[in-house]
Amino acid sequence: MRIQLILIIVIFSGSLLAQEIKPKDKSSNNINAINNVMDQWHKAATNADFEAFFAYMDEDGYYIGTDESEKWTIKEFKAFCKPYFDRGSAWDFKPFDRGVYFNKQKNIAWIDEKLDTWMGVCRSSGVLLKTKDGWKIKHYQLSVTVPNDIVQDFIQLVNQHKTKQTK
Repeated sequence: MRIQLILIIVIFSGSLLAQEIKPKDKSSNNINAINNVMDQWHKAATNADFEAFFAYMDEDGYYIGTDESEKWTIKEFKAFCKPYFDRGSAWDFKPFDRGVYFNKQKNIAWIDEKLDTWMGVCRSSGVLLKTKDGWKIKHYQLSVTVPNDIVQDFIQLVNQHKTKQTK
């Protein structure tokens, strides 16, 4: 009986040792972390939570808006945003169709996403850095989408606007 018990223990422990132990997939953890940062960042704007919104951004980052003049450092972007957040509602962008990509070291990520906005569907892209405090948005660019079929009309409208501005 003892010999049978010892054989069962040896066989069982040997089969446990033979099982492949797979490391936890860090890519899926990183993708989830990036999605969480981006979703919470958009939510902070919707809720007009100035501190939370800017906590997700790297202090040396940039935000590029839809207007030709809108290339801001974070300090400049804070100044632009403050009145919108102070009124209790900044903007409400609903992200969808997001792609997340990484460098080999998994410490730099870039995203592209579509956003349902008051301007219609917008497209954005961004770069995030993994810091000791988690993922931070280093660069974000927002673009209004223009259907190819009406791009000539769009160009004409922009040119008319520029002409009015110079008068």
